[in-house]
Amino acid sequence: MSTRDLYTHAQLRRLFHPRTIAVVGATPNARSFAGRAMTNLQQFDGNVLLVNPRYPEVNGQVCYPSLSALPEAPDCVLIATARETVEPIVRECAGLGVGGVVLFASGYAETGNPEQIAEQARLVAIARESGMLLLGPNSIGYANYINHALVSFTPLPARGGELPAHAIGLVSQSGALAFALEQAANHGTAFSHVFSCGNACDIDVTDQIAYLAGDPSCAAIACVFEGLSDASRIIRAAQVCAEAGKPLVVYKMARGTAGAAAAMSHTGSMAGSDRAYSTALREAGVVQVDTIEQLVPTTVFFAKAPRPTTSGVAIVSGSGGAGIVAADEAERFNVPLPQPCDATRAVLESHIPDFGAARNPCDLTAQAANNFDSFIQCGDAVFADPAYGAAVVPLVVTGDGNGRRFQVFNDLAVKHGKMACGLWMSNWMEGPEAVESEALPRLALFRSVSHCFAALAAWQAREQWLLSRATPKPPRLTHASVAAEARARIVAAPADTLTEREAKDVLAMYGVPVVGESLATSEQDAVRAADACGYPVVLKVESPAIPHKSEAGVIRLGVNSAQEVAVAYREVMANARKVTADDRINGVLVQSQVPTGIEILVGARVDPHLGALLVVGLGGVMVELMQDTVATIAPCSAQQARAMLEQLRGVALLKGFRGAAGVDMDLLAEIVASLSEFAADQRDVIAEFDVNPLICTPDRIVAVDALIERRVGA
Repeated sequence: MSTRDLYTHAQLRRLFHPRTIAVVGATPNARSFAGRAMTNLQQFDGNVLLVNPRYPEVNGQVCYPSLSALPEAPDCVLIATARETVEPIVRECAGLGVGGVVLFASGYAETGNPEQIAEQARLVAIARESGMLLLGPNSIGYANYINHALVSFTPLPARGGELPAHAIGLVSQSGALAFALEQAANHGTAFSHVFSCGNACDIDVTDQIAYLAGDPSCAAIACVFEGLSDASRIIRAAQVCAEAGKPLVVYKMARGTAGAAAAMSHTGSMAGSDRAYSTALREAGVVQVDTIEQLVPTTVFFAKAPRPTTSGVAIVSGSGGAGIVAADEAERFNVPLPQPCDATRAVLESHIPDFGAARNPCDLTAQAANNFDSFIQCGDAVFADPAYGAAVVPLVVTGDGNGRRFQVFNDLAVKHGKMACGLWMSNWMEGPEAVESEALPRLALFRSVSHCFAALAAWQAREQWLLSRATPKPPRLTHASVAAEARARIVAAPADTLTEREAKDVLAMYGVPVVGESLATSEQDAVRAADACGYPVVLKVESPAIPHKSEAGVIRLGVNSAQEVAVAYREVMANARKVTADDRINGVLVQSQVPTGIEILVGARVDPHLGALLVVGLGGVMVELMQDTVATIAPCSAQQARAMLEQLRGVALLKGFRGAAGVDMDLLAEIVASLSEFAADQRDVIAEFDVNPLICTPDRIVAVDALIERRVGA
């Protein structure tokens, strides 16, 4: 597990923006990895030095017998030789003061063979001792389109001309996917860099993200990654991007549920590693896409887009059908489509025929859309309307100069300081003017309507995140002495699974209201306890070996008399002995029965790197049925907790549905915030906790059950 800091742009610059590149293993065989890389490097703006003791020259260029024989120490050394020869070459690089090494060779740690794992570790040790950087092994290389350092054996066509201001950087753990996505350059996408990392024994994707964050030629960063041994590294990389004001767009692979397999609680089963990643990335300001097809066009959108002036979006179409399709997707992604103001409507009505629509979505009809003066006047009015921060223009049929509409909307977006989106709705995906449209500086071209509106929704979400960063954090709700005492109780508990009583005692220290109870070890004790608290009562077994009591048949509700208590006690104890052979059955808890209310689940599962993922949702038996939950990385403020509650599909139940009285939402938010502080405070001693349910009524909110699972070894 890596604990080092991210490499900075300055540290990586010699490797990723070299002035001199040496190719070790240079060969006249153009089909070999080295030969293909040498072909790519014909475009390089700097100096390429060839090294191979077998050849005095290659392709008419002098070839040196060793790195030590070179006239200067290269910034970057590409080692394109067999694995068995690599280690001494890396040592030579380290001794010469080389900036960084790119290793094509495979057959290292990815084999799982202990000898090859040790060999890879030795390469890392050599690099770290000298301060030299290492990309790979098993790397496909990288491409820098600023100085055309195309250090890769993947065939890369020449990219002429100056890079536009909206060029994007691409980082991928998968080298093949990196250069597959880079082929978007063939339809006009501008890339500043394309990075892969191979085995990432030294440099990984997060270092490459940090490098791009510091490169002024890269306007936004696209990242494909699967996972990291230290997940906090990508959060730190996102923070570097945020500090640089650079959007980071991520597609995460491997989003299965295996991370939740060992969860004890309902919360744990809903807080697997992917959800922790997703939540942590969102809270770090990362834009996440659901499909790999969205990644590049969404990143280009963010590279071109200014900050939104408002959330409203206008749809201006020459086709009524295309406008409806766009409006449907806007609704699906909650992108607001406000109606135009009176002045805008007047302009639209003066140009649009009666059979069109001077509203939003706006149907110019083919008649008005083909009259370029009308098209420009209508577009200008829409962009001038303060209700709109962006405008979407569908292009239904390509050809015949229809792409000029994109140029018009680009120019109007520049004029008004707003954003334009072009919808390429023709199935002729690479039709006329596609490349020209991609090059427009203030119009993002989408070949999917849903991807367009997903990007617009993400634009607004990122703006809210940017605004929230300026909000000062509220003071802690819990005193440090309380956290220390709670920690001591958790560590001192006899078992890793705290009993319900132990768990509620700990949570009560954080101000969480909990139902009182007594532990009975006999029928007589149970009856006395029930008489003391008043009927009806609830009986539950207390045993760390039975964390899920409802499934085990060890709970009795609505017990109304001493005789019923005695019967219930016997049944609960008998069922407990049936479901576990563990002798840790402490007795039966006797509690006052809390009146029926809305049941809410609050819990957390701790990721060792990302922190405690707090989950809030409808609780009780509804938690698994409805899966109506929201999540955040703990701690959160009461204001944030209230916002989480508002996101629940069942929030209407809390506010009072069909005339029913609502619960105290502010109080519930404060309780959630307190539980989030518990999760954050105790993240190094708990694996997960679960309060299920909090019973919420208009007059009272109380936790009636709780589970805390101590982290192994804490």
